[in-house]
Formats: sequence, C-alpha cells, structure tokens
Amino acid sequence: MKLHIGDYLWMNLDTREPQASYPKLEQDLTCDCLIIGGGIGGALCAHLLHQQGLSVVLSEQNTIGTGSTLVNTGLIQYANDKSLTSFIHTLGEQKAVHFYRACRSALEHLKEINQSLNLRALEIRPSLYLASSEEDVPLLYEEYTTLQKYRFPAEWLDADQIRSKFPFQRPAAIYTKDDAEIQPVDFTRGLVRHAASKGVQVFEYSPIQIGSFRPDEVICRCGAYTVKAKHVIFATGYMAQTLKREPGAELVTSYAIATDPAPHFDDWYERCLIWETARPYLYMRTSSDGNIIIGGLDEPLPAGGLKEGREIQKGKDLLHLLHQMFPEKSSLQIKRSWGAVFGRTRDGLPFIGGHPDFPRCYFLEGYGGNGTVCSMLGAELIADLITGISREDAEMFSLTRSTRPVPSS
Repeated sequence: MKLHIGDYLWMNLDTREPQASYPKLEQDLTCDCLIIGGGIGGALCAHLLHQQGLSVVLSEQNTIGTGSTLVNTGLIQYANDKSLTSFIHTLGEQKAVHFYRACRSALEHLKEINQSLNLRALEIRPSLYLASSEEDVPLLYEEYTTLQKYRFPAEWLDADQIRSKFPFQRPAAIYTKDDAEIQPVDFTRGLVRHAASKGVQVFEYSPIQIGSFRPDEVICRCGAYTVKAKHVIFATGYMAQTLKREPGAELVTSYAIATDPAPHFDDWYERCLIWETARPYLYMRTSSDGNIIIGGLDEPLPAGGLKEGREIQKGKDLLHLLHQMFPEKSSLQIKRSWGAVFGRTRDGLPFIGGHPDFPRCYFLEGYGGNGTVCSMLGAELIADLITGISREDAEMFSLTRSTRPVPSS
C-alpha cells in the first residue's frame, strides 16, 4: 500500500536531526522484542522497552521516519477528532473520561521525552477549536461544559473575543492550553539515534516476514536470515491492514500543504493550533521555521489507492481557506503539498494490543487525527503488557473489540 504522494515538508527541511544510516539486517538474531516499523510508534516502543532492560531489535523496510511519520502534520493535543461528549455517548462515562485523561498523560510523556533527550522537536502551543457555524455552537458549548466537569483545562471564547485576537470571524470557540506542535521526523530520528546509542539494534531496508509461532517465541525472516523474538510489535501503522482487517476501521485520503515562511504572526494569537467543527475538517498550525501547515479536506480512498496529482488541486483549496481566514497572508504560496492515507475507527479509539491469529504479537495502530498521542499511549500499553503489568484498560483498545456504541442510559 502506498502511504503518501506529493512533496513532503519534513523531507526537504534542513532539520536539526540529521539523517543517520543504519545497516541492513544480515545476520541471525535472537531478542526479547522485535519491532517492525521505524516510524514514531516504533521509535517510542523501542525507547520504552529498552528502558525496561529488554533486548530490542527495530527493523524498518525503508529508512527511519519515512512511512506515515513523514506526512504527519504534527499537531498533538489531548482532545480528539471525536469530542469527549460524543465518546461518553459511545463508550459510557468511565471509559470516555479515562481515554481523554490517558491522552493528556501521553501528551505530557511526549513533552518529557523531548526535554529529557534534548530532541528540540516539540514546542508547547495552545489550541483553538472553532465553531464553523452558528448551528455548531450548542454542541461545542456542551463539549466545553463536559471538559469543565471533568477538569480538563478549557476556556470559552465568544465571537467578540475571537474577533479581538484573530482577523477572521467565528461564533464561538474552545481555547485550551498546553497542547503542542512536533517535528515528527526530527523527533523519530532523535529517539532512534538515542535508542541505538543505548544498545537497541536498528536496521534499515530490512523487511520482516513472520515465519512461525512457537509457545515461547516467534520465528521471523529477513531475506536469508532468521530473527527469533519472544515478542513482536507491528508498529507499521495503516500497513497492518494488509495483514489483518479490522471491520471497525476505515481508510481515507487526507491532504496537507506547507506555505512559504510567513513574514510575521502578529495576527495569529499565540501561534495556536487551529481546528474546526466542520467535517471534512480543516486544521492549521505554524512551524518553527515560519511555515504554515494546513490540512484536512478528507475524502474516500480510491479503490486503486492514492491518486497522483490530486494533492495539487486539494492543496489550492487549502491555501484558499488560509487566505480567507488570514487576509494579511494572501501573498503566501504553497511550498509543499502532499496527500496521505489516513485511518479512523468507528468508535474513535485506536487499535492497540494482541490478535488471536498472531500469538506473542502486538499491534500499534494509532488511528485518528491524534495519532502521535495515541502512539505514545499505545507504546506505554504494549510495554506494560510485555513486562507483565496488568492494564484494566487494555480491553477498550483491543483489536477484537466491538466498535458499536453502548446503549444510552
């Protein structure tokens, strides 16, 4: 499956984290944990599992950070595409609130890793969640009161307050602090570099195939070589759908652009992350290099996969929306545009955990717009399961769970 098309911002920047190279896997290996996939999810798993004293092998079929991580637009928030209010209707109060709190905790964990390893790939930003129309205000206000009820930090902005801070008009918004923007490729490269320096064996251009399952290990193949692992983690994102199908998951096409650097952000209050209630949604953020990154306008994934060139027209649509919202930036043009496979689930939760057809294996599938935060949450969960720490919440992320809403009480 082709995961993305176009011209990618993170590939073309003079990044703070230079591209390291790792050898091909050309030897027989035995390890506690084999991680398949060198994106942000695999990197986080390697980091946490090595911290637990396990021997870890990370194998990437291409180069580190060039799967879905390469097209990650880097907004990290505790809130999800699906509101807490909606999650409560779907999952029930206890599970819904637990999930939002777990996301907030995972966001804080990402900040701690960035700081402790001096990766310099993450910057704290507030978020502005806009009501796209007057019709959206009642539901948005209900979400605000729900967040307040469960002590999630959130402020309510009315139309006058929005107008005083931005050049566009919207009827209302929720404003939250302590979210963040991340440079996903720098973060992933830095995390893998650190893991490798501590003893994690990292390989590139080394596709792995599952051979057989034994009571105490999984036998895998990489060309002519064998890897025996007590546990295998598939951190391959949406590519996991080629191994087994989750009936509660849907793949679509999403689009994004990065503009030329803006001359200033005087009209962009606190350079916050911006997203909207409208679906298909629109979101935007600034970058440390002054680019504006805009994404959304999702549409169904064609049967034959991503359509080359479609990202160009959709990119023009995204740029037009930016110019409407920020008239002073109407001279900005597109620097990069891309399209990518994007996954979401019927109940809004990621898929994390084991699968009955793959003994001693774990899958990390951070579906949804909050994929980076869910990758952190998933890496934490998988590390706990492998090291024998019981997690009562494991079932809610199960690959075999029912994704139908719970009956309303």
